[in-house]
Amino acid sequence: MEGLNLAQFFAEFKEGKGIDRATLMSVLEDIFRTQLAKTYGTADNFDIIINIDKGDLQIWRNRTIVEKVEDPMLEISKAEIDAKEPDNDFEIGEEYSEEIPLSSFGRRAVLNLRQNLSGRIMDIDKANLFNYYKDKVGEIVVGEVYQVWKKEVLVRDDADNELVLPKSEQIPSDYFRKGDSVKAVVAKVEMKNNTPSIILSRTASVFLERLFEQEVPEIFDGLITIKKIVRMPGDRAKVAVESYDDRIDPVGACVGVKGSRIHGIVRELRNENIDVISWTSNTQLLIQRALSPAKISTIKINEEEGKALITMDSSQVSLAVGKNGSNIRLAEMMIGMDIEIFRDVQGADDDDVLLSSFNDEIDQWVIDALRKVGFDTAKDVLRMSTEDIMERADLDQETVEEVKKILQAEFEDPMENSNNQ
Repeated sequence: MEGLNLAQFFAEFKEGKGIDRATLMSVLEDIFRTQLAKTYGTADNFDIIINIDKGDLQIWRNRTIVEKVEDPMLEISKAEIDAKEPDNDFEIGEEYSEEIPLSSFGRRAVLNLRQNLSGRIMDIDKANLFNYYKDKVGEIVVGEVYQVWKKEVLVRDDADNELVLPKSEQIPSDYFRKGDSVKAVVAKVEMKNNTPSIILSRTASVFLERLFEQEVPEIFDGLITIKKIVRMPGDRAKVAVESYDDRIDPVGACVGVKGSRIHGIVRELRNENIDVISWTSNTQLLIQRALSPAKISTIKINEEEGKALITMDSSQVSLAVGKNGSNIRLAEMMIGMDIEIFRDVQGADDDDVLLSSFNDEIDQWVIDALRKVGFDTAKDVLRMSTEDIMERADLDQETVEEVKKILQAEFEDPMENSNNQ
């Protein structure tokens, strides 16, 4: 077939792109019928015979034999047939078929056919890729880093398809170089300018869930269910699990002997600290487990405001809050409500003053931010350094220094540790 080797063309796309025989034949017939319609005005009276394996294609034009031609597209005269085939035995009213060589289309038409075929195959390839990864959303894939840019990393899978791992979906401590192997979950698949865009993620909660499924057979088999995952990627995560078999300890099964099962997950997540807790529908008990290892004295739930008011010993506050406030923030995400921590006032200084008493001098939102991380009284704040308060309460230095100045003025004798400012 001049200028268009079907056997080579099919092998090129079938092996690399996974396009099946029936689809390719359908595409070939469609583009040839389109070209026939352009050339002859109609393609209804043409038969197209395709042999993919040999790379052969035949086009047969069928016309009715008539005495006098009125429509040359659909009819042919008996005299014309007699001139072509003197010894024929055709009769008027029969159908006459003749092969149309590809060369009759002209060089430009042949080139146009090849371009159309390439375009259609490319569209099918894109659709197949889109559908393939659309079904893999939420699943883990492993690829090789092909290119590293400032805002994203280009990853290639085993079939050389391009996947994108945006900076926003990377763990903060991730560092990739070309050729590195990367594991991530398919976050979303969308079409952009008729091209599939496959977005990967290493920060999504479902990534951590899939890692647990790989490392913990009981989760994969459905004996243990992950009820909820909350993460601060690269820093800390909490995973609530539940067992349907009373003989299985869900937390112990997830952690493994001497942490054997969870260590691999922690390494994959760049040493992200993972707390596995046992799920319960009892909100108060879930709060206690979510704030572990801190010990809680009392819990009061305010359903209307969506708050949990917690009292604990002063020595437990830092444990409840965690580094940079990570523990309390994850606990809030786990239970779905705000948590306010109050220090147990038993044994407190008689001359101490509650922060709420300063609402005429200090903005309420600042007081709320301080109370949220366990600073209930003036001396609670003054005992801590400015830097520590800034870190825990997420306040700027100017605000913290102004608050400490107001609180210090309440006491006649300057406190020794006020110089921590």
